[in-house]
Amino acid sequence: MANQGSFEVALKRSNEIRADIPGNPGKYRMLSGDRPTGRLHLGHYFGSIMNRVAYQNAGVDCMVLIADYQVITDRDTTDNIQDNVYNMVMDYLAAGIDPQKTPIFTHSAVPAENQLMLPFLSLVSEAELLRNPTVKAEQEASGHELTGLLLTYPVHQACDILFCKANIVPVGKDQLPHIEQTRLIARRFNNRYGNVFPEPEAILSDSIEIPGLDGRKMSKSYGNSIMLGATAEETAKRIKKSPTDCERNITFDKENRPGVSALLTTAALCTGRSEVEIAEEIGMGGSGALKKYVTESVNDFLAPHRERRAQYERDLDYVKDVLREGNRRANEIAQQTLAEVQEAMGMIYYK
Repeated sequence: MANQGSFEVALKRSNEIRADIPGNPGKYRMLSGDRPTGRLHLGHYFGSIMNRVAYQNAGVDCMVLIADYQVITDRDTTDNIQDNVYNMVMDYLAAGIDPQKTPIFTHSAVPAENQLMLPFLSLVSEAELLRNPTVKAEQEASGHELTGLLLTYPVHQACDILFCKANIVPVGKDQLPHIEQTRLIARRFNNRYGNVFPEPEAILSDSIEIPGLDGRKMSKSYGNSIMLGATAEETAKRIKKSPTDCERNITFDKENRPGVSALLTTAALCTGRSEVEIAEEIGMGGSGALKKYVTESVNDFLAPHRERRAQYERDLDYVKDVLREGNRRANEIAQQTLAEVQEAMGMIYYK
């Protein structure tokens, strides 16, 4: 029998919620976000941003977090963080996030949210934090020592989710331990002090893993990404340099031809066609014809995004206003939640 925290249980509940959202979007508040460690790329778009826009447009109450404090979980510098944050907002807006409907905020600007860390830390044990597989994976990927912030990263994510009482969070399978940790914190707080928080559910993504130009997962840290804000010329150069192989006939074979297959998947995502169909069309055209097709597909797909993004690049004051208003709205929510927490804990001394 599957236990409560199993993938099967989470997937079943996720499918039920996704089926319910079109008829009852108002029942749900969704929190999603990204760390501003670099520019957003096609993997972010197809893996998460596209779905956020769809949920927003379906009527779900959405909030988008730029997790700036979490940059220093596994990095020793905040160089370029301001530029990364501004560019992230531009890409969100260009992709269709409507700041009137969906606040975009940074958690460094929401003190009441971060203040939840103190009571939440009292609800988890050291052993539970050390067991979290995502923390171990983050540490191994970064090669960084296990700092206190990296160890308590899942608790900080619980603050992100629970301060606004989000009841759904879009994640991949590897992020399920974070959601279970958040549910555990909410349940323990409610049991100890009184009912304040919902136990959020994971909305599991059914999107495929977006390959980078070298066949590995598309990642800023691998340098194998196609950035949403790149020019058509920069994109063409990046694709031209991508590794393929010496076989002239183009076929889709992820295991044996990772570079060629990654390019085919990129083109398929951007055109709505299948990898096999594209491969058969290119046939004996070789890697040159493949790269030409991929370049045209990506640039055609990103052209409207780039055009909208250029408007925001010329109006940084508007980008700052979006962030300022998002932070204001997030602060209102966080202060209300913190007041409820303090009331539940008997820590209101003046009225």
